[in-house]
Amino acid sequence: MTEEEPENEPIGSAEPDDAPSHQRFDCREPDQRAAGIDAARRAVEAGECVVLPTDTVYGIGANSFSASAVQRLLDAKGRGRDMPPPVLIAEPSVMMALGRDIPEPAKRLAEQHWPGPLTIILHAQPSLQMDLGETRGTIAVRVPDHELARELLRATGPLAVSSANRTGKPAATDADAAIDQLGDRVAVYLDDGPARGGRPSTIVDFTRSDYGAVVRHGGLGVDELRRTVPYLDDRAPAPEPAPENESHGAG
Repeated sequence: MTEEEPENEPIGSAEPDDAPSHQRFDCREPDQRAAGIDAARRAVEAGECVVLPTDTVYGIGANSFSASAVQRLLDAKGRGRDMPPPVLIAEPSVMMALGRDIPEPAKRLAEQHWPGPLTIILHAQPSLQMDLGETRGTIAVRVPDHELARELLRATGPLAVSSANRTGKPAATDADAAIDQLGDRVAVYLDDGPARGGRPSTIVDFTRSDYGAVVRHGGLGVDELRRTVPYLDDRAPAPEPAPENESHGAG
């Protein structure tokens, strides 16, 4: 009686246990760009996180209308609900649907300086199905000056976005750095080469005054903004190196 020999397994059929589950697309190639945006859109719809380039550094994004997706973003960064992410939008007109009682100076700033390094804080529409964290009824919005980012935003709608890094680590300036820090916590990485870097966005708060108040200095100077809104207040502390937690997120 002969002992049965085990069946031969097909060579190379099994993937190593440590094989990455995320997808990466080189969006500098037209075919990869289209496929990447479609994959990222589907990932967002499924409640997953994606990494995208912006006009400052790389960001990690999630469906802003899904509380579980936003929580997944915060968990990926190792960050609490006390630091809610801002929302990136494709066009200035989207701001009108997200905010309420939007003062004319806010509309003028958006018209003049978007896309660009300007984040506007507004009272959120009460009907919005958003849970971004401890926002106290406000929402921070921005239109990034990056065509790939805006192309994705047109496909997905508004995204909650923060810098693509673990809390306490440097913000990622390329896709490799984002993958090193976030790995399979993110489903899709859109690689568009090195980020432009530079200063984060200037943040203007319109929830306490219709004239607006600068609460963080950034890529747009106060004097430049006052050419559009002359009575803009400046309540921001003296400029310091951008902290990791908002170096992309708000902008």
